[in-house]
Amino acid sequence: MANKNMTILIVAFIVGLLVGTAIGYFIPNPGTVPKSEYDNLRNQLQEKEALISQLQDKLSKLEGKKIKAAFIYVGPIGDYGWTHAHDVGRRYVDQKFDWLETAYAESVPESDAARYIERFIKEGYNVIFTTSFGYMDPTIDLSKKYPNVLFFHCSGYKRSKNVGTYFAEFYQIYYLNGLMAGALTKTNKVGYVAAYPIPEVVRHINAFALGVKEVNPNAKVYVRWIFSWFDPNKAKEAAEALISEGVDTLAFTEDSPTVVQVGQQHTKEGKQIYTFAHYSPMLKYGPDTVVSGQLVHWEIIYQDILMKIYLGIYNSTNLQNVDYWWMLREGAVELGADFGVPINPKFVPELKNKVLDHPQFGKISVYDLVMKRLAQMKEETVLFDPFTGPIKDQNGVLKIPAGERASHDLLWSIQWFVDNVVGEIPKQ
Repeated sequence: MANKNMTILIVAFIVGLLVGTAIGYFIPNPGTVPKSEYDNLRNQLQEKEALISQLQDKLSKLEGKKIKAAFIYVGPIGDYGWTHAHDVGRRYVDQKFDWLETAYAESVPESDAARYIERFIKEGYNVIFTTSFGYMDPTIDLSKKYPNVLFFHCSGYKRSKNVGTYFAEFYQIYYLNGLMAGALTKTNKVGYVAAYPIPEVVRHINAFALGVKEVNPNAKVYVRWIFSWFDPNKAKEAAEALISEGVDTLAFTEDSPTVVQVGQQHTKEGKQIYTFAHYSPMLKYGPDTVVSGQLVHWEIIYQDILMKIYLGIYNSTNLQNVDYWWMLREGAVELGADFGVPINPKFVPELKNKVLDHPQFGKISVYDLVMKRLAQMKEETVLFDPFTGPIKDQNGVLKIPAGERASHDLLWSIQWFVDNVVGEIPKQ
């Protein structure tokens, strides 16, 4: 905070100097210019002086202001997936802002979220981050009981005057990983170990499958559900079962490096398995199997939210329209086997040697296609979106017409698979 305050003070000082300069050089003596011009210049000066006064008033109010933010996690911080990534973001803002105090609770069952929320509020925490889809209803319920507390719920869709929502969205990255998976598979069987059948996971499976189909129309994506966010044993069983059925490429939603480790073990034994890491950099767990993956930067979102709370931009009366849906363009997500390593160098030559006759780009390698799509989706106007029609579901029903992009609401509630996915979405 010291650095931030110093920056604001310096800006105020410079503005003051500029206004002082204006007084000395741009306000002429009365009588030397027409009265209307003199009055106009004087009014401009008074407006600048009023702005400086407002800035000084805000600075005085900020001095000594403290925020206590609590984070509630569904898994252990050592899961090396979802919860680990959120806690990296928490630690980042905790170190960055000296006006911020943070705390967390890990491995909180969704059925027990309310108790933990109330505990933190009674301990004086005035900002609560609930970081699992299943925490949505308890967050909304308790926001009514504690109207002066600010709540932010991750991955949900319900908001109110003191509840905002946020999400670092991965579907663009899953699509890019799908391009590589479709190019690398030799059996045309690509596997996906999935946690829960909620729209977030369905959306990511579909984006992955769309990438697979774009480079390899003959490949299918086979889904196995484990009904857990963090269960290494179930993840291993599902990965092994898929491999025994001929799958040679695996992506997943489970908060451990287990699937990567399974792929590494088979590869070391002579059967190449390609894997795509989830949430955290997992190259070290599978140097011979990890092709790429999706990486998150929750710190980008947490920094933005907390600074806006600190400055008074967000308060307990205006969060009903605050919905972060940040992706590549905002820097909230990254393609990578590791930070700064978009694709494992071991697999780059193979991806460069796989050349397609692409309907849009003509002759192009899969490696170049991945990089081109990545650049397009980072553009301010987002030049390409994976969910652009025509897209049909497993039953051949047209879900997204040609030339149209899926809306935020459709993607947020999606409960159908695209036509190259094998498997069902279980009823919950």
